[in-house]
Amino acid sequence: MNRPRLVLVVFGLTAVVDLACLAAGFDAGHTVAKPLLMPLLALWAALRRAPRPLLAALLFGWGGDVLLLSGAEPAFLAGMASFAAGHVCYLLLFRTHGSRYAVPRARAGLAALAYAGALLTTVALLWPDLPAHLRVPVAGYSLLLTAMAYAAGTRLGLFTGLGGALFLLSDTLIATGVADWPQPPRPDFWIMLTYLAAQTLLAGGALGALDARRAPAATYGEMRVA
Repeated sequence: MNRPRLVLVVFGLTAVVDLACLAAGFDAGHTVAKPLLMPLLALWAALRRAPRPLLAALLFGWGGDVLLLSGAEPAFLAGMASFAAGHVCYLLLFRTHGSRYAVPRARAGLAALAYAGALLTTVALLWPDLPAHLRVPVAGYSLLLTAMAYAAGTRLGLFTGLGGALFLLSDTLIATGVADWPQPPRPDFWIMLTYLAAQTLLAGGALGALDARRAPAATYGEMRVA
């Protein structure tokens, strides 16, 4: 088994352990497992020759993960800022390594309308129930997150697009909890499940798209040498 695959297996096992701890209500296990996840995913991406913006996005995600383990409000705001920095890195990744023509223009336009509608509706519904001092930060973060999710789907294709959408869903579940809306049983489990799926799809989708572009270039180089 090569090193990237081995690291990916370890990441998958750690994710299963973390989710099992959340499902069982074993907070100590979650506290140990959660901080290991994004470094493992970043290591896997590094072994796959990931661009620096992708590695930075995953490591900012790790920072947010660690900060959100604390229930203190300053840690929540710092965690949100760390995730926001990660979204900026993703946007840089999509701009630098993505394509404006990854999806047809008409589909991109429909996606823009759908994401804009979802953003406006979610912020409008949450606004009255959010603590007053969190309304503007949450709205600003939501705008950045939505831009990332839109760019993920329109710049690099299906898998990154699904990852962006799941990231949006995960953070919306967090926001509804902050607004004290009714939650599903074990909400932290669903938040973490959608978050892990999102980061995995964003990283894997981006690397898959980049590998597909490297392959024709390598083939062309081999043909010229021959």
